[in-house]
Amino acid sequence: MTILLVLLSIAILVLLIVWAKLNPFLAFLIASISAGFLLGLPADQIAGSVQRGMGGLLGDLVIVIVMGAMLGKLVAESGAAQRIAGFLMKIFGQKHITWAMSITGLVVGIPLFYNVGFVLLVPLAFTVAYQYKISAVYVGIPLLAALSVTHGFLPPHPSPAALVAQFDANMGLTLFYGFAIAIPTIALAGPIFARTLKNMEAKPLKTFQAETKPESELPSTSNSFFTALLPVVLLVGTTALNLNISSDSSLAPVIAFVADPGIVMLISVLIATFTLGLRRDFSMKQIMELYTVATKDIAMILLIVAGAGALKQIFTDTGVSMVIAEGLQSWDIHPLILAWIITAIIRVCVGSATVAGLTTAGIIAPLVTTMNVDPNLLVLSIGAGSLMFSHFNDAGFWMYKEFFNVSIKDTIKSWSVMETIVAVSGLIGVLILDIFI
Repeated sequence: MTILLVLLSIAILVLLIVWAKLNPFLAFLIASISAGFLLGLPADQIAGSVQRGMGGLLGDLVIVIVMGAMLGKLVAESGAAQRIAGFLMKIFGQKHITWAMSITGLVVGIPLFYNVGFVLLVPLAFTVAYQYKISAVYVGIPLLAALSVTHGFLPPHPSPAALVAQFDANMGLTLFYGFAIAIPTIALAGPIFARTLKNMEAKPLKTFQAETKPESELPSTSNSFFTALLPVVLLVGTTALNLNISSDSSLAPVIAFVADPGIVMLISVLIATFTLGLRRDFSMKQIMELYTVATKDIAMILLIVAGAGALKQIFTDTGVSMVIAEGLQSWDIHPLILAWIITAIIRVCVGSATVAGLTTAGIIAPLVTTMNVDPNLLVLSIGAGSLMFSHFNDAGFWMYKEFFNVSIKDTIKSWSVMETIVAVSGLIGVLILDIFI
């Protein structure tokens, strides 16, 4: 009966988003309160539980997500993303153009939120397709595969960062494992799959053609790569130091401080403010205006994350999480596969990768302590499942269709299949890593 009530709570969430077209944050709040009543939480405790859940999850994530948005905005507006793309195109040339686009999506996608990366980089793909007289779909799919993987697998993107916080995982290790899985996944869903799309016709609208900056206005290649990849270097570097230094060392507290994801993102933004901002003749006022716009762009993402925290707290306070955990332990299925399946089902129903990942986290969280599963791999398993088969209820599906100006049928054959390859390949990668970890 408890499981049925939980399923009913999730069904309410799905219906509110898909059928009632309600904003996901409002849907999470209503579903959380409904779950509280359905699961027998006293009425006078429901509001407090919702508030604790929202505050507890946001407390870990606000700095990471907001600083990530600021860094991504500056990387985009300064021309660093354009410089990185141009540099990689020169290296790979026309013959290996899809690999160049994949690496561009991976490098630039790390500091950029998915929608920002899409809007920024897809027009560059159109420019390349026009220049070499080849299909825009053939050029664009490898780029979008890389952006999807960074969105689902790699902190500081909202969903993986939130999952790291919920499962008490290590952000640096998650990022390291994420890269190990991301590279072959991008190769399969990007350049290799794109070979089947060479003849797919696309007529990108002129509205979406790239407005490229003059070469003289772009930052240097070294500056662009250094600033865009700085969070990765700091997260992975400090994690490696933590694993190889004694806890008694005088340097241990300093490394632990710098290794905190919030501090890593703050350091990265401060350095970027100089390297891509002040040093490139941006005024401090201009930079701060960019940062203000960036925070507006991710306000709704923060609210959705908060809403997911509320639902998770309701499940925890009613004792349902432990009941679910005990029930799932009797299932003869690997917990990483189980997490992937649950996430994939919610993703197909709801459309949002972030909502799917965070909803699953509230259900699966107890497994971290009650079953023998690596929390870092659990983050990646859910991240992979959250990208399963994008279709009509996903905003990304329609963005792709309209930007590339292709039919619904071709959108499914290219975009939806690519997302499915990412999801399945990601799960396979997680299970392979699980053998060795």
